[in-house]
Amino acid sequence: MEDQVARLVDKAWEKFQQLPADRRLLIAIAGIPGSGKTTLSQIVTAALNARHASLHPEVPDAVPPAVFVPMDGYHLTRAQLSAMPDPALAHARRGAEFTFDGPGFLTLVKALRTVPPPPLQPLYAPSFDHAIKDPKADDIAILPAHRIVVFEGNYVCLDKEPWRSAAQLMDERWFVDVDFEMARRRLVRRHVEAGIAKDEEEAGKRADENDLVNGAQIVKERVDVHEIIKSKEDGNWVHK
Repeated sequence: MEDQVARLVDKAWEKFQQLPADRRLLIAIAGIPGSGKTTLSQIVTAALNARHASLHPEVPDAVPPAVFVPMDGYHLTRAQLSAMPDPALAHARRGAEFTFDGPGFLTLVKALRTVPPPPLQPLYAPSFDHAIKDPKADDIAILPAHRIVVFEGNYVCLDKEPWRSAAQLMDERWFVDVDFEMARRRLVRRHVEAGIAKDEEEAGKRADENDLVNGAQIVKERVDVHEIIKSKEDGNWVHK
């Protein structure tokens, strides 16, 4: 796994070096819940920034070139879910494709593609505040110096509009492939640890009735990708 991640970092770095000065490198990393895509995205972002820092020690306080933008911030708010025709279903299925602000995500990707760096002002993406269980607007700054943007999320490579249009604007599309049983074990553990479920039985029910249902769509309705990364249990890659 470590060799595979190193190869991906090398590939992204080489593309970055060949990038025209008026473009950003956009990378989308998708996968089902529990695949490890979040951790992989964070590892790749940190490795790219570490490489840049090692090659430019003369500017230790420089803004690193890569920024990580998770799709979690594009969850619809609980108030928006409550305003849907079937609020109970919307809340129960939070995390499904229809409970995300796909048009908002596409708007950001288009802006990053069309606004050449450095723009006059930073661009902003929302984050997800787990304390209030809702998005936090304009919480992730994408600065003029950020010329590599690593997106991560369930639907960043989904073959359905508006996700398809966003995926087509990416320079690299990577998909983290995982066995569903392995993903389920990770999800059960994660839901209990995060307090989303009171015990493993409740966590398993959530995984079976929501996360893995979403996962089936993510696998079945996937655009063509440039890389498929096999997710395994590996001490060098702590999955989230």
